Amino acid sequence: MPQPSAQVTAAEISRIAGVTRATVSNWRRRHDDFPAPSGGTESSPLYDLPAVRAWLDARGHTAAVGPVEELRTLLRLHPQGGGATANFLSLVLTAARSASDELTALTELPDADLAARANGAVSTLTKTVPGAEAARFSAGDAPALRALVRCIRDEGGEAALGVLAERELEDSATSGTYRTPAPLADLVARLVPGPPSRALDPACGSGTLLAAAARRGATELYGQDSVPVQARRSAVSLMLAAPDATVTVRTGDSLRADAFGGLAVDAVLCNPPYGDRDWGHDELAYDPRWAYGVPARAESELAWVQHALAHLVPGGHAVLILPPATASRASGRRVRMELVRSGALRAVVALPAGAAAPLHVGLQIWVLQRPEPSGPERRSVLFVDTVDTSGETGTVRAAGTAEAGSRGGTRGGGRTSLDWPALTDQVLTAWAAFAAAPDEFTDEPGIARAVPVVDLIGDLVDLSPARYVRVSRTDIEPAELARETDDSRLRLVAAADSLSRAAGHVGWQAAGPTAREWRTATASDLARGGALTLLRTAPDAKEPKEPQGAPSAPPTSAVLTGEDIARGTGPTGDPTGLRPDSTPVIAAGDVLIRSIAGGSGPMVRVAAESDEGALLGRQVHLFRPDPARLDPWFLAGFLGAEENLAGASTGSTVLHISPGRLRVPLLPLEEQRRYGEAFRHLHELRAQARHATELAEQTARLLAGGLTGGGLVPSPTGTGPSVPSDSA
Repeated sequence: MPQPSAQVTAAEISRIAGVTRATVSNWRRRHDDFPAPSGGTESSPLYDLPAVRAWLDARGHTAAVGPVEELRTLLRLHPQGGGATANFLSLVLTAARSASDELTALTELPDADLAARANGAVSTLTKTVPGAEAARFSAGDAPALRALVRCIRDEGGEAALGVLAERELEDSATSGTYRTPAPLADLVARLVPGPPSRALDPACGSGTLLAAAARRGATELYGQDSVPVQARRSAVSLMLAAPDATVTVRTGDSLRADAFGGLAVDAVLCNPPYGDRDWGHDELAYDPRWAYGVPARAESELAWVQHALAHLVPGGHAVLILPPATASRASGRRVRMELVRSGALRAVVALPAGAAAPLHVGLQIWVLQRPEPSGPERRSVLFVDTVDTSGETGTVRAAGTAEAGSRGGTRGGGRTSLDWPALTDQVLTAWAAFAAAPDEFTDEPGIARAVPVVDLIGDLVDLSPARYVRVSRTDIEPAELARETDDSRLRLVAAADSLSRAAGHVGWQAAGPTAREWRTATASDLARGGALTLLRTAPDAKEPKEPQGAPSAPPTSAVLTGEDIARGTGPTGDPTGLRPDSTPVIAAGDVLIRSIAGGSGPMVRVAAESDEGALLGRQVHLFRPDPARLDPWFLAGFLGAEENLAGASTGSTVLHISPGRLRVPLLPLEEQRRYGEAFRHLHELRAQARHATELAEQTARLLAGGLTGGGLVPSPTGTGPSVPSDSA
């Protein structure tokens, strides 16, 4: 029996074509050849998707939407629901290894032939991809299969993997699966001294940590995860990211059913589930892995720690991302004591909240090393605190959007952007110095301290870094502290003066008795008309459609990221993995928009001369206006309007901006420039306000710490430092 075609609503047609729903309504009324409804009701009709696609193709409208959104839409319409999308994961690997013309030929096959080719492809992966043997396709899967192939051809395998796993995990919200941010994964991998040969992640999730190990030179990658779709995704992703490595991924609970019993590796990297009271405490009570003590029922994290140590060769390192309670809960005191006493625990690093999910919790990194029978005695543990608790210590923080979080957290919560390069440098510098000569390590007040083992073993065995490294005001000479505080105060006064001048500018007036209205056009329409060019960096750095005469990148250009836009900094991203000759290069006057909505900090930025020559980050959309037709500041102001961004956002948990759907008023250039000048002043006002707020917080912390620490005392009435007369 022939399978029914997929049907779409008018709203889904608007997403596919990259236009508003009103535009779709106009098409229905004005074009007699627009497909007639094939189902639904009179008030909510449904349309045959192939017919709609053919109609859009004939008018060139399908170019307005990316293959990622097309795939997302067709998966949503799949007759078997989200659970069926896991079957498509295996196909990504075979399709990603095919040439572009081969993929194009696949999309042109009849439905039955395409399904047969898909079945043949997955049958070759049953020994390498978990669950591949269960994947079976029929002619009814053809629309989604074509969208998958097009997505892989145009956007790359990783982009397709992300959509597939996103759909599967939306239907499995209780699984608690999250992606470890790439900067954090790289930091974890770099904490393993030397390039590891073999690496294991017993809770591998999407494979981010193992991919980081591969970038450091690991040639054998082993992973296990209890969520089948994550294990399948991890296997495919790792084979794509590290084609020369041997990849082995298994499905199952690593604590209860270890798939790699007897395997000893150089490095274990893991971001395990947190707060799991059903980890197998009773059935595993006599497990030989508990060499440092049987973990309590509430201490699943310490079970993962010992599982990691059990899989190491002598002298091998394990690096785990753990919740802060693991360092201080009373129920884990005995195990922590043995880890410290034996020398297995080498370092504990406190991360700021927002580094990974759960975003409201400051997680920790534990660095462990399996003791060697005749190895050196380890007499101290390194503690590093990157949390900014004072004006002059800790890592730099800024408002913005962090990447999607890690496995084992809770959904939701605010998002905070971190200065990952500064944080990484801070941690690795301290760790390298400690690892090279633990007994000669020089403490850095407020940042890092090597604490003798004898000082850690006591009633609490509290391993929280803040307990040992937080700077005390008694460590700073009162005169130096007073100078530092006054310098911060004077900078605050200057910033407040600049803010006052910015706020004093008046460049607007009432529009009249009613709000002004104007005709608008989508960014896609403006791009088709040549008024602007839309650019982005493809996930796999494929050749972008860049206009002739675009600037070329220096070979070592930095990358401007979404976080840079949010916190107002210069380009800080790492160009590793991008091809400078095929990645868009930013020019002064470009309008840049973060591709993920939400969080604090600006969403939009006009590129300054200092940004020129930087590479475009993957999570940033670039709008290059024709200066004879569009003013950049006018464009940035209207593109960044909250209602505009909300109307162009898609997704449920994470909102992605569809750049082609953003709308811009159609105004003469002279009028655009007046609006642009007003938006430029607003940008300056916000920047000055953020700067003044940061200095106010820093000055207040310095004063509070100095007064409570005894380094500062209140001045007699009327004799304290005054505000300069020109700022009073």
